[in-house]
Amino acid sequence: MLNNLTRRTFLAASGGALVAGPVWALNEAQARALVDKLVAEINRVIASGKSENAMIRDFEKIFATYGDVPIMAQYALGVDGRSASAAQKRKFGDVFAGYISRKYGKRFHEFIGGRIEVKSARQIKAGYEIKTTAYLRGEAPFEVTFLVSDKSGRNLFFNMFIEGVNMLLTERTEIGALLDRNGGNIDKMISDLSRMG
Repeated sequence: MLNNLTRRTFLAASGGALVAGPVWALNEAQARALVDKLVAEINRVIASGKSENAMIRDFEKIFATYGDVPIMAQYALGVDGRSASAAQKRKFGDVFAGYISRKYGKRFHEFIGGRIEVKSARQIKAGYEIKTTAYLRGEAPFEVTFLVSDKSGRNLFFNMFIEGVNMLLTERTEIGALLDRNGGNIDKMISDLSRMG
């Protein structure tokens, strides 16, 4: 599933991670199964031979299916979300989902020839931590960790770490900087974000 993507570009491209919440009835097998399905779906899209734009559309569907995107968007917006209207929050959530999908999609098509393997699972306060190892051509293997919970009523991943780097925390920093560049104007930030990724 992975090709000439380097660690650095993988880290730069992987902007989606999320925020923790309470656990309901999720168990280890279900958490592992979610990550197994997520990885299989990514592999399927990569191997499809579709155009990059078509793959990006597929990745957006994958995020909607396996990721708690509303929580991701809420966390990325951070404290600035307190001053946003309900309509602005909805718009940001929609734009953020597309932004994350584009960011991943532009790199995932380079994953051909590599793979991600699920290695271990353990229960944590917020749900389950699923550790995987990514094998990219020409690169040393590195760890990718997914955090999974059912806080939204479905089993979804809510955070991701690549070599210990919290991806959503990175996105919160980037969104904050983008908002600063727009003088704190949420609508302008959303407009800029719609063209990024």
